[in-house]
Amino acid sequence: MDSNLLPYKLLNKFAGVKAFTTTRQSLMGKTAPRFSGNPVSETLKNREMLAEILGISSNQLIFPRQTHTSCVAEIRGLPEEELEETDALVTNQPGICLCVQTADCVPILLFDPKKKAVAAIHAGWRGTVKKIAAETIQKMKSSFHFSSENILAAIGPSIGPEVYEVGDEVVEAVRKSIPNAELTLYKKLSGKFHFNLWEANRQILFASGIRSENLETLGECTFRNPAKYFSARREGIDTGRLVSGIMLKG
Repeated sequence: MDSNLLPYKLLNKFAGVKAFTTTRQSLMGKTAPRFSGNPVSETLKNREMLAEILGISSNQLIFPRQTHTSCVAEIRGLPEEELEETDALVTNQPGICLCVQTADCVPILLFDPKKKAVAAIHAGWRGTVKKIAAETIQKMKSSFHFSSENILAAIGPSIGPEVYEVGDEVVEAVRKSIPNAELTLYKKLSGKFHFNLWEANRQILFASGIRSENLETLGECTFRNPAKYFSARREGIDTGRLVSGIMLKG
């Protein structure tokens, strides 16, 4: 795999799957790449560059139009139109690369090596408190009829708890919905709360039946690594996007 793509050891030890996250260096010359939402010509160029790095065709890359929902779409073939208001994708079809974009939110990649199914999830704080990771696992179980204890999960780079200060709205939502919420909220000397998105999604995955030995957390903060990652909180909403993707090989 290209050295400018982050690999996931837990997932990529299997020959039948490819999982990755891009960095700022992945698409050289692109200062703020995006892969949906921009003018079509620019989006297509970015997808073509990424596909070339991955050694696949650009039409194998599936990007939803993310809007911080808990909506999960099953992909049975290459869609003819963009998937709107969708923040997670699942498939058991080889050759389809499921992708999500992030610039502080959490990317989560899932793989069942027995049933041969994968998922890509975009989880900001809204998606996290809506338990989109749990919704995705339930979708995989209902569509592909398997047990969650076989699922491998990787949590990619996002804004880290040391810098992710949140307001009362987030704190209240976390306390209402996240299992073991006390493990995910930290009150600083300033009186402000910080939210650990990694741990919140870990707790959701555990509650959904994922085993601890089947979970990898990269633990790298997008905000604190400006040379490596884009960060909307650091650079503004118009910054570029990281891509996290997963694909079953044919």
